[in-house]
Amino acid sequence: MSLDTGLAEAYRSHLITERNLSENSIRAYLADLESLLLHINQLGVTEFSQLDVNHLRSWLANLQIKGAARSSITRRVVSVRAFTYWGARNGWLSRDIGKDLIAPKPEKSLPKVLDVEGAATALESLTVRAGEEKTPQSIRDLAIVETLYGSGIRVSELVGLDISDIDRARNTLRVIGKGNKERVVPIGLPALRAIDDWLVVRKELVSENVESALFVGARGKRIDQRVVREVVYDAMQALGGNKKLGPHTLRHSAATHLLEGGADLRTVQEILGHSSLSTTQIYTHVTQERIKKAYEQAHPRA
Repeated sequence: MSLDTGLAEAYRSHLITERNLSENSIRAYLADLESLLLHINQLGVTEFSQLDVNHLRSWLANLQIKGAARSSITRRVVSVRAFTYWGARNGWLSRDIGKDLIAPKPEKSLPKVLDVEGAATALESLTVRAGEEKTPQSIRDLAIVETLYGSGIRVSELVGLDISDIDRARNTLRVIGKGNKERVVPIGLPALRAIDDWLVVRKELVSENVESALFVGARGKRIDQRVVREVVYDAMQALGGNKKLGPHTLRHSAATHLLEGGADLRTVQEILGHSSLSTTQIYTHVTQERIKKAYEQAHPRA
């Protein structure tokens, strides 16, 4: 099979129908494929069957020379492995050459989290703003941040919420996560109260064709992820500092505070929608680091 757009379209169809990946993941996989094809075309490779592992290693080395981070290289190794496995399974490669690639160990970095007081400060600033302004936007913004922190859901999951996804009898949300997987997550009473306040004024923004959407933008349509990120960035300004703290900081903080409060790892995994427990385990390292820091600051013999 030639290395042309037909290959990319066939692979895209596979990612949609067989892998059931999210649109963001599909874009990332196809961008990696485009980068690989561009590189090997420059090497004179024009047929799928000509590919070998050295071509893949050359591509990865070129990315590294251009300054790609270790985590980025690791992600691309995973991506190209998926591609060559698919190619071998369909008979376009004599064997799966990608399985011979070794991904570099990712750099260990702990996620940025707020302490409980910091989260309270950010929410209090939004509460004050909503009370003073009493605009649909300020009331909505408080509900957005309360929901993100109170449930630990992803920003993509938040924008997909419908009003019908709220179960008030159980204080839960029905969430559609990665891979179109559905889960039910608990949500706190402060978040539910903020949502109730928002629903009272929501009708001032909503348009008829998106009646189901829980959160809408200024034009009355389902809110965009970029708008939500800006809402959170603005809310985090109450904490000072130069770094942008976004929705994922609230998700990390919710997970960390759950563990610090005594929740077990499996429960947090279910709430966050992690497919692997190892992904959730990073938060145990966060809490250990916070305990160590608190000890060093407080103990006279530290």
